[in-house]
Amino acid sequence: MSEEELTNGPGPEPQPEPLEVESAPLEAAPAAEPDKALLEAQQQASENWDRFVRAQAEMENLRRRLEKDIQNAHKYALEKFAKELLPVMDSLELGIAASTGDAPDVAKLREGAELTLKQFKSVFEKFGIAVVDPLGEKFNPEQHQAMAMEPAGEAEPNTVVKVFQKGYLLNDRLLRPALVVVAQA
Repeated sequence: MSEEELTNGPGPEPQPEPLEVESAPLEAAPAAEPDKALLEAQQQASENWDRFVRAQAEMENLRRRLEKDIQNAHKYALEKFAKELLPVMDSLELGIAASTGDAPDVAKLREGAELTLKQFKSVFEKFGIAVVDPLGEKFNPEQHQAMAMEPAGEAEPNTVVKVFQKGYLLNDRLLRPALVVVAQA
């Protein structure tokens, strides 16, 4: 030992040299990335599933709407044709009503017109065309068109007292409203 060490005591202890360690990022960050990617993938899958379900529902609604349109097309295909036949039916009825003579020729003509009218009515029934003849019924603005009002007399107010022209329905859809006179209150 040296004299210095004896008088001052042992010298400072040698300090270990610091180790040089390369500083690397912690491994926690890469572990968070897969979790984040998993959450994004789950969210994307959820959005895609939602889109799929909505597309399925839309397709089902479209299919139902098309079926209904096709049914209506079949059900009401005769509408335009039937509207064209209504004046013919009216003329036949007026002709029968006008043929009041007792002459044999007039009687034969009336009989032929009545048979033709009967056939028309049969065809109308076959294809779902119904007559709206509201005489004595309550006025219904959905099926009747009021042409005039007259004092009630014996009839109840707001009832049909006279029919100018019958109305017609095709499978419960109004083809033509009945033209009527309504009793006043």
